[in-house]
Amino acid sequence: MNRSGALQEIYGCIRDVPDFPKPGILFKDITPLLLSPTRFRRVVELMAAPFQEARVSRVVSIESRGFLLGAPIALALDAGLVPIRKPGKLPSARGRVEYALEYGTDALEMHRDAVGPGDRVLIVDDVLATGGTAGAATELVRTHGGEVVGLTFLIELDSLKGRARLKGERVEALLHYA
Repeated sequence: MNRSGALQEIYGCIRDVPDFPKPGILFKDITPLLLSPTRFRRVVELMAAPFQEARVSRVVSIESRGFLLGAPIALALDAGLVPIRKPGKLPSARGRVEYALEYGTDALEMHRDAVGPGDRVLIVDDVLATGGTAGAATELVRTHGGEVVGLTFLIELDSLKGRARLKGERVEALLHYA
């Protein structure tokens, strides 16, 4: 199947859930996609493909749905997997970056020894929305000496303009929604 046909099938596996997690939000549920081994495998292949020649040594995946995509992408790229988590969830020495939300702040943490100088890093998450979390992950990787070779997402919510917040970065997304 060609890329266009595969993407149409993948779009068909994304379920809209209105008013989740709060009123006014239209949640993009990837569970139906995960239930299809053939389509899930195709997503992993398509998300990894642009970075096959990038000599990626670490795939950094963002909690929590990013873990579902990051692990098989790391295997596809023969790279180590690094989880980035919300504060207090990692057991060893951690680096931390705080970032602004619409109302307040949040933070991400990564093990200090997970990424270092010479590491070529691909950041993976399920959705690119405003770009705040992805921007924070990029900063965290660079703080530890890693080189960000790109960011890849299953879904990009174009109207939220998250890509603009990642200006200068190589950003790939399979599916686009207004």
